[in-house]
Amino acid sequence: MSPIEIIGVSLFIIVLFLGFFSIIFGLPGTIIIAADVIIYALITGFHPIGWKVILIMIVLAVLAETLEFFIGMSVALQFGLSVKGFWASIAGSMIGAALLTPFFLGFGAIAGAFLGGFAGVFTVEMIRQQRMKPAFRAGYGMILGRIAGICVKGSLAFTMVVISLTTIYS
Repeated sequence: MSPIEIIGVSLFIIVLFLGFFSIIFGLPGTIIIAADVIIYALITGFHPIGWKVILIMIVLAVLAETLEFFIGMSVALQFGLSVKGFWASIAGSMIGAALLTPFFLGFGAIAGAFLGGFAGVFTVEMIRQQRMKPAFRAGYGMILGRIAGICVKGSLAFTMVVISLTTIYS
């Protein structure tokens, strides 16, 4: 591979993981992942990534965003994007990746980063909830609903990341 190809693949992977990581904060990460795959396919002339993979990415992105929308309609709680939450998610991602990588290799690094980052944000949010007066706290049903929404969307995004990386590197 030429240096420009290495830079392109590196940029593709960075945007892929940023899209995956943004799901923790309630951002449309699956759309970022799908757009990243489509742009990479356009630049490479659809060589490693074909139309089938692009169609799968679009279907998974629409499914993830739709499910998250409907789960979010039943749950009013959103985990806020704060400076403390961001740094907690970064620290949690590093710890999660370090813990799961020896057992599951690349799969563990990706899953550990997501789960650790989610645990960091969740911990900061629960501490914030405990500091509020009881009348302003979110109920456990709302918290569990938000966790379910993030986990569903995260698992579909994880599937998208695995499919795209497998397609490129196989």
